[in-house]
Amino acid sequence: MSLSVALGLPSCCSVQYSLALLCLVAVVYKLVVILIQRRDAIRNFEAFTGPPGHWFFGHVLQFKQDGTDLDQMVKWGEQYPYAFPLWFGPCVCYINIHHPDYVKSILTSTEPKDDFAYKFIKTWIGDGLLVSHGQKWFLHRRLLTPGFHYDVLKSHLKLMSQSAQIMLDKWERYSRTGESFELFEHVSLMTLDTIMKCAFSCNSNCQTESGTNEYIKSVYQLTDLINLRFRTFPYHNDLIFYLSPHGFRFRRFCKLAHRHTEEVIRKRKEVLKEAKEPEGIQTKRNLDFLDILLLARDENQQGLSDEDIRAEVDTFMFEGHDTTASGISFVLHTLACHPQHQNMCREEIARVLDGKDHIQWEDLGKMTYTSMCIKESLRLFPPVPGIARKLTKDVTFPDGRTMPEGSLVGTSVYALHRNATVWENPNVFDPLRFLPENISTRPPLAFVPFSAGPRNCIGQNFAMNELKVAVSSVLRRYELMADASRKPKILPRLVLRSLNGIHIRIKPLDV
Repeated sequence: MSLSVALGLPSCCSVQYSLALLCLVAVVYKLVVILIQRRDAIRNFEAFTGPPGHWFFGHVLQFKQDGTDLDQMVKWGEQYPYAFPLWFGPCVCYINIHHPDYVKSILTSTEPKDDFAYKFIKTWIGDGLLVSHGQKWFLHRRLLTPGFHYDVLKSHLKLMSQSAQIMLDKWERYSRTGESFELFEHVSLMTLDTIMKCAFSCNSNCQTESGTNEYIKSVYQLTDLINLRFRTFPYHNDLIFYLSPHGFRFRRFCKLAHRHTEEVIRKRKEVLKEAKEPEGIQTKRNLDFLDILLLARDENQQGLSDEDIRAEVDTFMFEGHDTTASGISFVLHTLACHPQHQNMCREEIARVLDGKDHIQWEDLGKMTYTSMCIKESLRLFPPVPGIARKLTKDVTFPDGRTMPEGSLVGTSVYALHRNATVWENPNVFDPLRFLPENISTRPPLAFVPFSAGPRNCIGQNFAMNELKVAVSSVLRRYELMADASRKPKILPRLVLRSLNGIHIRIKPLDV
């Protein structure tokens, strides 16, 4: 006899009762798991004190998303030297480090990226170099390293200059009117154009097309949604996020971004089929990043899977244009705010180029003062404001405190670069910090705009070259002026952004 019959209840009531009981069990189970995770996290971080947080929301409510959050991290760093815990919800806790001695213990190791925050990115960029680990990361890193050989990078300079000139031509109308304009949007299109030409041998025309670029719009939306998911505890659950309006938007923009990269891969495969041999391509041009991906073979003559190829293309398409766009935009804004340093860079660039149309490979190493200004801007405004790892073994820091295996560790690059115990007057723009004699007195890991150690940015030389090309191209043609009424309100996203954009004015130079 069924329970419903025994109790005199209709069968539908029995089903509802069973479902309610099942939901209750699931909720209780989830609460128990959360409590156990919270207990373990508290135990792991008991050696570290930090700012008080809400028992359920953690420190999320203290981040206002108004341009002050990164400065709040610096203030907490002054209160809690070396490291402090940060909670994101009731059970997710990171030990946040911001001192070179602690950073050295983490970044010089081969510890993998954390499997919490970075898993939110995987749906978009897949298991590429940014998030992969172990043997897969090692193999892909080794296969892709030839794509960043100096012979390959050397061939990129002219393409970078061409993309920069297209952007500068578009700026002519702003130079005539003197009106303020938003910089990041223009620079993003320029760096996307550059990465398409250099890494994928594709003339995208993205800078001259009318309307908003669909791929860049998708990247903006995806980085915002990933940040929102990280800060919203219920969205840590895959099912809840999937069913939410934000989850729907995330999937829509993922499709748009994937459509862009899939089209690039499809076109290149057709070209390779026609060429048949790499030598046939090299008679026309150097092998680029995508060629290397498609032609890569391991010791067993096995190539990368279609999934792995798309993951690396998605990763490099995003990181190769968005991080560089952030770096270039903040460098130009910083020089606009410091006209004396801008003029010194301009004089050096004119002396080094000596009338040449665009920068040559041998010129890069001669731009000493300009390089120092670029590095000082990267210190104040690091394109990637934070890095996270998950410990696979216990780590003991120089002061004797230990973090156990399984702990989540976040390196606040922004707070590290403004740590007053390392940098004198850390909020002041002073390029002379990067004179050789001053560098030698600082810990090596006090400055890590491209991370450090085995998992440093594989494209950092590409990025620095593009920064130098862009800055030299701009300063030869325009004088940059700050818009005092629109100071950037910086936001910590996957890439450093500004809530209200980055605005400058320009004036044509009398050459």
